[in-house]
Amino acid sequence: MKIVDLQVIPFRVRRQGYSAGSTYREVEVVQTLTKIVTDEGAEGYYFGGHGHGDADGLPPDQRAALSGRFKNMLVGQDPFDREKFWHWLWVANVEENLLSVIDMALWDLQARYFGVPLYKLLGGCRAKVKAYASTFPNMGPPEVYAQHALACKERGYTHYKIHPYYFWDPVTQQRDPGRPSHIQQDIEACHAVRDAVGDDMVLSFDPWGTYRTYEEAYTVGRELEKLNFYWFEHPMPEYRVTTYEKLCRELEIPILSPEIAAGSFYTRADWIHRGASDMTRIDVLRGGVTGVRKMQAISEAFGVKCEVHMSGFANLQLLGASSEDVCEYYERGLLAPGVDYETPPPYLHAIGDPMDDEGYVHLSQEPGMGYQINWDYIEEHRCE
Repeated sequence: MKIVDLQVIPFRVRRQGYSAGSTYREVEVVQTLTKIVTDEGAEGYYFGGHGHGDADGLPPDQRAALSGRFKNMLVGQDPFDREKFWHWLWVANVEENLLSVIDMALWDLQARYFGVPLYKLLGGCRAKVKAYASTFPNMGPPEVYAQHALACKERGYTHYKIHPYYFWDPVTQQRDPGRPSHIQQDIEACHAVRDAVGDDMVLSFDPWGTYRTYEEAYTVGRELEKLNFYWFEHPMPEYRVTTYEKLCRELEIPILSPEIAAGSFYTRADWIHRGASDMTRIDVLRGGVTGVRKMQAISEAFGVKCEVHMSGFANLQLLGASSEDVCEYYERGLLAPGVDYETPPPYLHAIGDPMDDEGYVHLSQEPGMGYQINWDYIEEHRCE
């Protein structure tokens, strides 16, 4: 079997927006479907590949790179030689998300070819995964976070993660440039949530690297320890690794990082070696399925949790192929009051992460990633 084509199909979709505590009207965006075709008719797919998970389409320059340079590299090759392609692309300094999109479409192709879910092809470990509710930032005053957390608990979530206030002033309720950090209000939101949900709900906290000083991160970390939060995620910019080493030494709460640092498993292995993180973080846009699998193995060897970043079909499949001892939770969201997370986008017939009343997300048993694609919608909304 040989690869005969690589296509990137852009199409328009309308999406509900959310910002600074409220939903706003739907906006039109471009989503993309990357498609790899073989001479035996087997095909592999991947939606998105840019920004947050698989919901954001590739921009025009990256679409052109995939359908030009990288298509020429892959045509005529065996689609099952993913490891070879992964090293070809890595040594060529390809943008990580493009390497990842190719890798994931190839994994989807093979799983579809064999008629099994990807997690089974990878070595199935579990068909359902504990989920946590992951919030949008800037949802409103602390009491809004508290009410939302309680609603998530009633829905069945056993773990709630706060994205607090950044690039938005919770006092004036206006956008700001992110400095100074609003750590007083961040701490108030954490206290309000803990008071609302009680001691039996797991809580975690992610300021998305916006604490620019060690003192800010340390101060908030000490409060999180008092409130028995599970992890403190990506508190500071991730290019200052030595500062993370110090924070890990001084705080008892586990530090979960790096979240968005480039370098796939290479970077994250170095952080573990240096003691710069207590738990590590990766997702499929940082090396594809292949990169995450390598990181999961490293984490298991060192006895370090590897918490997968972001929602999405491929991320969930990787959780299904790993032990809860290594990758415990699925990040479900982003969520906020008024945000509809249960309705599939129009190009899919079903969401990829349905959750039961006990807080478990169930993996699709469809072949490949689990996509149930609405081809009619995609064809009707194709764009240049």
